[in-house]
Amino acid sequence: MEIRQLKAFLAIAEAKTFTAGARRVNVTQAAISMQIRQLEEEVGLPLFTRTPRRVILTEAGEYLLERARKILREHDAAITEIAEVAGAEYGRLRIGTASGTFAMEQLPAIMHKLKEKYPKAELTVSSGTSQRLVDKIMHGEIDAAFVSLPVDNLNISTESLFSDEIVAIAHPKHPLAKEKYISAATLAAEPLILGERGGNTRRMIDEFFQAANVRPNITMELSRQEAVNNMVGNGLGVGMAGAKSVAKEIRAGRLISWLIEGAEIKWELGLARLRGGHYSPIGKEFTRLCRESFVEREKELKAKR
Repeated sequence: MEIRQLKAFLAIAEAKTFTAGARRVNVTQAAISMQIRQLEEEVGLPLFTRTPRRVILTEAGEYLLERARKILREHDAAITEIAEVAGAEYGRLRIGTASGTFAMEQLPAIMHKLKEKYPKAELTVSSGTSQRLVDKIMHGEIDAAFVSLPVDNLNISTESLFSDEIVAIAHPKHPLAKEKYISAATLAAEPLILGERGGNTRRMIDEFFQAANVRPNITMELSRQEAVNNMVGNGLGVGMAGAKSVAKEIRAGRLISWLIEGAEIKWELGLARLRGGHYSPIGKEFTRLCRESFVEREKELKAKR
C-alpha cells in the first residue's frame, strides 16, 4: 500500500469521479485508474462502485477512508518533522482564512514577520468558507485556518482571537437612518445583502430570522464582507456586519447601523488546527504573532471609540 495510491484513493473519494480525482493529484485518468486497481488487488476487495455519473465507496472503501486520511496526516507530519531536523527555517505552514478583512488588514504584516524569522520556510495562504477550511484541515490540505467560531468538530482545536456584535447596516439616507433599533420583521422586509452560506455567521443570522418566525427578503449573497459593505454603501440594500468592523465607515458617514431587537449574534474569529497534530516551531510562532496582532487591533479600536 503506497502513499501515492492512498492519495489517489482519497482524491477520488472526495471528488466522486476518477476524472476529477486525477486532476487533484495531477496525474492522468489512466494512471489513477491503475493505482486504484493495484490498491484493490492488494486489499482483495473493490473500493468503489462505478456508476455512469459518479463513484460510490463500497463498504471496504468506507473502512479505508478514515485510515487513509490518518496515514496521510501522519505522513505529512513526519515529512515536516524531518525537515525541521535541518532547521526550523525550512518548515512549512499552510494557512487558510475565512475572513477577507483579516486577510487584507492583518495577515500581510504577520506573514512578513514570519518570513523575516523563517526566510526559507514555505508559506501558503488560501481562502474559503469556515466549513470548507475545517474540511481542509481534516484532510491534511492546510495546517491552520482563521474561521468563524464555534467549530462543531471534536478533532479540531480552536483559539478565540476576536469577537464582534452583529448589527444591521444601511445607507445614511435610509428612511429609518435616525433610529437606534430595528425589529426582526422590519429588517426581514428590507432587500437584504448577506454573506454566503457555509459560515457560522450566516448560519446564526438564518437561525435568528427562523426563531423570529419571519422570512428574510435576501437579494444578494456575497463571499466577502467588504463586498456587502460596498453594496450597502451604494444604497442597494441593507446588510449585516460586525459593529467593530464597520466602525470606520460609520464614523466617516458612509454607513449607519442599527442594533437588532432580540438578537444576540456574536461573530467570533478563531484560529483552528488539528487536535493532537504536530505543532511545529513555525506554527507556534505564527500563533504568537496572531495573538499579538489581535491585541493591538483591540487597542486601536478602543482608542477610536
